[in-house]
Amino acid sequence: MYTLAIRKYLEEHGFEALSPKAVLFDMDGVLYDSMPNHAIAWQESMARFHIHMTSEDAYATEGARGVDTIRMMVRLQQHREIDEAEAQRMYDVKSETFHSLPEAPIMPGILSLMAQIDACGIQCGVVTGSGQRPLIQRILRDFGRYVDEAHITTAYDVSRGKPNPDPYLVGLEKAGGLKPWEAIVVENAPLGVRAGVAARIFTVGVNTGPLPNEQLLQAGAHLLFPSMTEFSDAWKGFSF
Repeated sequence: MYTLAIRKYLEEHGFEALSPKAVLFDMDGVLYDSMPNHAIAWQESMARFHIHMTSEDAYATEGARGVDTIRMMVRLQQHREIDEAEAQRMYDVKSETFHSLPEAPIMPGILSLMAQIDACGIQCGVVTGSGQRPLIQRILRDFGRYVDEAHITTAYDVSRGKPNPDPYLVGLEKAGGLKPWEAIVVENAPLGVRAGVAARIFTVGVNTGPLPNEQLLQAGAHLLFPSMTEFSDAWKGFSF
């Protein structure tokens, strides 16, 4: 069923076969239905620094390192440059606000998808723009059967976040020094899709948020699903 998309990907890069040994998942909006909370936290925290950030801004920049998002917003709205240390202090406020909100639920369908992937002998990794320790601990608590800490890539592993390929290139290294055709990326946001595509990895977009499908397709998603549950249901149709 998905042979055409895979063939197109292989032809685009001159690879012989898609032979996945790892599936690299984004966190927010993929493992957890957490983006509504992040949108609230961004709006409330940035208002304290006289930065106007909308829910749409939060979704559009999802996947980037938080400090990079803040530096961009300051540049656009206050016409000044701030260093990473100042951006980190502002991001700490955002993190505190986020953790004051009710815990986001696990994304429906993600555990069944990981179980199928694991049954195929394929490892699971996480590549997130976050570096918040409580969130990493929660991944280990909720998905520890499939993911260990050595296979989690965070904002602190790279100096350039999504949409640059660096996070997923590190993810390949953590998965055992894999080549691009030996992995699949699962993303819900344009910046993350662009990062996976830039790393030359077969990238599946799953639209769990309010952005139009076209934004994920324009970012380069090789396949697109409307929910994680539908992706999980479709996994059995993949042939590698």
